[in-house]
Amino acid sequence: MKRIQILMFLLFASSALFAQNSQTKSDDAARITLTTVVPDQIEGLTPAAQSNLENKLSQIASKNGMGGSSLNNRFIITANVVVATKDITATAPPMHAYTLEITLYIGDGIEGTLFSNTTVTLKGVGETETKAYMAALKNLKVDDVKYQAFIEKGKQKIIEYYNGKCDFILKEAEMLANKNDFDAAISKLVGIPEVCKECYDKAMDAVAPIYKKQIDRQCKLNLAEATSAWNKSQDSQGASAAGSFLAKIDPAAACYAEATALSSSIGKRIKELDQREWDFKLKQQKDETDIRKATIQAARDIGVAYGNNQPRNVTYNYRSWW
Repeated sequence: MKRIQILMFLLFASSALFAQNSQTKSDDAARITLTTVVPDQIEGLTPAAQSNLENKLSQIASKNGMGGSSLNNRFIITANVVVATKDITATAPPMHAYTLEITLYIGDGIEGTLFSNTTVTLKGVGETETKAYMAALKNLKVDDVKYQAFIEKGKQKIIEYYNGKCDFILKEAEMLANKNDFDAAISKLVGIPEVCKECYDKAMDAVAPIYKKQIDRQCKLNLAEATSAWNKSQDSQGASAAGSFLAKIDPAAACYAEATALSSSIGKRIKELDQREWDFKLKQQKDETDIRKATIQAARDIGVAYGNNQPRNVTYNYRSWW
């Protein structure tokens, strides 16, 4: 118990310190990511144009430090396209000339709250209306400096969201943990960006006991499976089956001592049968630094795995933005 308390103290003290230091880094925005959404009902938007616009928006987010995947896909970057003018040029052969007004938006796609927007005017010429439309879209410069203020405003609004609703998020995580849905609770907490320092610190304090409950429960399940496998066949085959479950047990879990005892018992029996050592070792950490790193990574892995397994067919609410 003392070892676990030391572990948890080191883990979350260092996490809090890291969050404080991280606020001065230039890549703070990278800890908040935007999900790219392009509506199907935009005027003149063909599937190819939709894909092109989606790529452009993703590049704009990435170039401004807010690209990539996220555990929380509620914050989106989207766009609306309005055909301002359609003309036929007085050339031989005649060409189609389009003027598009594209407005980019960042906001909370779940609650439908707009955070930031900016508009650009683009022109394109082509042999057909579709080609003219695509030519105009290609002129959307993803590295335009005007997007910096647009992205920064959206980022600050997202930080305000987390800090303003932090207690509600923590309460949701607590309710999930009380229902033994530890993975969902951990995912909700580790999904809070580090740049949202106030809420992030509270989340790191809250995730420690939930993570401990999660590994304790998994330990019991894996120990039961290992014991069952060994009892069914106390030979090399049974040892191999039991070892596959024992290998999943976290050294900080409450039943680790029982797992160690079972491992020793299996090893002793294998030596009696085959006159050889059982080639298996439980997970172990060499020192406190390794323990801290492993625990941080394990908690994040749980959150990422849970998030990746969730349905992606989210219904967004952004129509009122334009």
